[in-house]
Amino acid sequence: MTIRVLLADDQALLRSAFRVLVDSEPDMEVVGEASDGAQAVLLARERRPDVVLMDIRMPGTDGLAATRLISEDAELAEVRVVILTTFEVDDYVVQSLRAGASGFLGKGSEPEELLSAIRIAAGGDALLSPAATKGLIARFLAQGDDDGRAPLGAERLDALTGREREVLVQVAGGHSNDEIAERLAVSPLTVKTHVNRAMAKLGARDRAQLVVIAYESGLVRPRVD
Repeated sequence: MTIRVLLADDQALLRSAFRVLVDSEPDMEVVGEASDGAQAVLLARERRPDVVLMDIRMPGTDGLAATRLISEDAELAEVRVVILTTFEVDDYVVQSLRAGASGFLGKGSEPEELLSAIRIAAGGDALLSPAATKGLIARFLAQGDDDGRAPLGAERLDALTGREREVLVQVAGGHSNDEIAERLAVSPLTVKTHVNRAMAKLGARDRAQLVVIAYESGLVRPRVD
């Protein structure tokens, strides 16, 4: 199945470079280009891409607002947003995850990393590695919520079983299903089932949202290095 990609960046040169790269892959195609967030939302509704590569800083409607609009649209529930940022140490990154992004990637990443990110996001997984990225997320979450919403309470986790909580802790640590299965001495299929159930109970779009919930609820505490 071909992965449909929407490019959203205010720099035409970068969009052109991304288009050439994506279109060169046999399993991908660019279905639209947007120069600002408002156009990205409009094209997402028209073209229904699998993945949106979203620049976080754009004139007018920025990538953060556009990501939130896309994630809040029930008709776009299958659309995954990957934030592209020049500076990975950026508090907008965590706000983007809260807004519904599946992860983020530095614009200086290698072409192979970008293509891999598209495939990971299209597959419903989250871009939360390497470990430094998870540490960054934890540090910003520890600083509190700057977008005006009340932080999540631990009571939100009451719907989870004990095993689902265990799995959520492992997901927040950035571990894959296979790694979690080995740690908990269960099968990868069992882990996948627990992850899916936790996502359904907590209203999470993907694993990235599960990580945010784990930190915001206090289930997982940020490490201070």
